[in-house]
Amino acid sequence: MRNIVTPSTHHAFSGLTRRLLPAALLGALLSSQLAAAQPIVNGITAATDQAKIPTQSKARKDTVVAAINEPQGVFNPYFFHNGWDENVTDVIFVRLVNLDKQGRPVPELAESWQVSKDGLAYTLKLRKGLTYSDGSPLTAQDVAFTLTVLHDPSYDGETDIGLAHIKGGADYKAGKAASIAGLKVIDAQTIQITTTEPGATTLRLIGGPVLSKAYYGQGYQRGKLDGVRALGGKPLGAGPFVYDKYVPGQEVRFHANARYFRGKPAVGNFIYRITSDATKLQLLQTGETDYDGFAVNPDNIEQLKSLGFANINLYNSSDYSLIEFNHRKPYLKDLKVRQALIYGLDRQKLVDVVYQGYGSVATVPVTPISWAYTTSGINPYKFDPAKARALLDADGWKPGSDGIRVKNGQRLSLTLLATKSLFNDALIPIAKESYKAIGVELKPEVSDFNSLIGKQKAGNYDLATYRTSNLDDPHQGVEEFTSTQSRIKSAYNNPQLDKLVAAANSTLDLNVRKQRYQQLYQQFANDPPVILLAYRKILSASNARVSGFSPNVYNGIIASLPQLKIAQ
Repeated sequence: MRNIVTPSTHHAFSGLTRRLLPAALLGALLSSQLAAAQPIVNGITAATDQAKIPTQSKARKDTVVAAINEPQGVFNPYFFHNGWDENVTDVIFVRLVNLDKQGRPVPELAESWQVSKDGLAYTLKLRKGLTYSDGSPLTAQDVAFTLTVLHDPSYDGETDIGLAHIKGGADYKAGKAASIAGLKVIDAQTIQITTTEPGATTLRLIGGPVLSKAYYGQGYQRGKLDGVRALGGKPLGAGPFVYDKYVPGQEVRFHANARYFRGKPAVGNFIYRITSDATKLQLLQTGETDYDGFAVNPDNIEQLKSLGFANINLYNSSDYSLIEFNHRKPYLKDLKVRQALIYGLDRQKLVDVVYQGYGSVATVPVTPISWAYTTSGINPYKFDPAKARALLDADGWKPGSDGIRVKNGQRLSLTLLATKSLFNDALIPIAKESYKAIGVELKPEVSDFNSLIGKQKAGNYDLATYRTSNLDDPHQGVEEFTSTQSRIKSAYNNPQLDKLVAAANSTLDLNVRKQRYQQLYQQFANDPPVILLAYRKILSASNARVSGFSPNVYNGIIASLPQLKIAQ
């Protein structure tokens, strides 16, 4: 998955009320909950009493309901800016090349691929007889069309296809060529993609979902993607389920795809019900949902175990949460201010309160499950208010009459964009308390996720908190901090980091990449573009009436959908 701004809702601190609580009270509640907790280990903890399955869920003989938070309604795998929309598109579309539970590439629509010895040419062979859900054929021409759209000069989605370095791609984007030289359709099932330099993430980039040229490409001309965008609410894919309708604030409905290449799913209908942190447990308990994700803490685990009918799944995540600096603000371009804001935030307290033994403070922009993870020689920025105050003093920020620091008439008062989530119910009071102690005023602006994105794009903020999507490769944890990445709006610019990111992605040698990522993470820590907050485990639960749910860090529940069965 791409690295996308997503709300921190699954960092939820359930078991508390929705109002913001003082940090001291959060700590007291933490202590009492830890005392009563019975931890579980990674993997599936099976339901203990299926007789407790709710009557309401039993009435759904051919429908499975899973929870989702805030889709925006742009259901095209390359055009959304909201991670929840990606969850929807994953149901409708299918990739050429996917990842297994260990993160290794596996065939999906492409039955095989070959890479030339120099690492520059990829030949992908599609499976025979592939069709979209409407019965139209899916061919190599569709793959070429999809990659052409991603090179279009008006494309503004989340996929940076330039990282694949496809030959002639830059010329097409610049209007110097009518087509992309590196795309060669050999026959209906075979395409050869030639690049100008090897790249560790190239196969993943070129092996994504495939857009129908006949459907999305009607009237397409270079520089004109309006027709493709207009179909964001009418998606056509080749995935396990077919899109039916989206009711904003309520649900997204699908039905089984009889033409799915692995066979029609056993479950006839699938629904994403739009929920909130406050209603998650209630909806699962009453049988209104069959599957949901929860904050990992002892309180939630105990409540899920007490249901009796829930299969509980715990596994490590590949995402991390963070606070982004808006580097367009002069005072946040200042390295000493940024470092002070990291030293001055009690991130360990945040982790203890939110995850209660199932998370850790983030130190590098990749999680501990990754082969690239290292902390060797990297500043962890342990909580040190004295050091934070010293940095601000040295930089000329002096306490004012109200204790808030001032420099050249500018008060160090910072806005923080945040979503309405239980994670942020803990973050905000802890951050306000931490920063007040070093002379910084924090003014949170809590809104829905789509409003947050709008403010972020407009540059109307100092700080913004979110978490990444699941990261398939360590490159995805750092690409948004390069000066060439169009998504990031914070204006961070570090030429040395740009070079290190490019170097780490330019080789397929894992040992060499690991060495380069260590250098990269050192540079990242020396000139931090963000405040890294936390790593977490992922907790989900499903109604035992539905078998086949086996979510993992790389695929979530998507790989499970074709295998789901309802007990009759």
